[in-house]
Amino acid sequence: MPLYEHVFIARQDLAQAQVDALAETATKIIEDNGGKVVKTETWGLRSMAYRIAKNRKGHYVMLDFEAPAGVVAELERQTQINEDVIRYMTLKVEEHESGPSAMMRRNERSERDRGDRGDRGDRGPRGDRPDRGDRAPRPDFADA
Repeated sequence: MPLYEHVFIARQDLAQAQVDALAETATKIIEDNGGKVVKTETWGLRSMAYRIAKNRKGHYVMLDFEAPAGVVAELERQTQINEDVIRYMTLKVEEHESGPSAMMRRNERSERDRGDRGDRGDRGPRGDRPDRGDRAPRPDFADA
């Protein structure tokens, strides 16, 4: 069976329990039509790059599943009908990623893991900044 990844963004004003119910609904659609959900990841409430349907944030959820092609059509049809889902995308993949996805690994990493930034180096002398008035007045204007 072909392998797929399905990601959807739910409205920001939903409770986490409602988002989990949306994921369960998607899982039920897949399993009722002969597919199998391999992994479900909830990425949480995240800011979006631009506003979509008056929402600046959204609950992100990803499902990895294997199913016949007809299941994808039904899943997307049901997702499109649901008013709580802002955007969705289904991709056919060669293989599922083992372990947590890149989004989950990114959240696990902390600033301590980044290491020391190192020496900033000599930034050199800081010159006058005429936009701040640091420069002394020119002599030709002193007479006026």
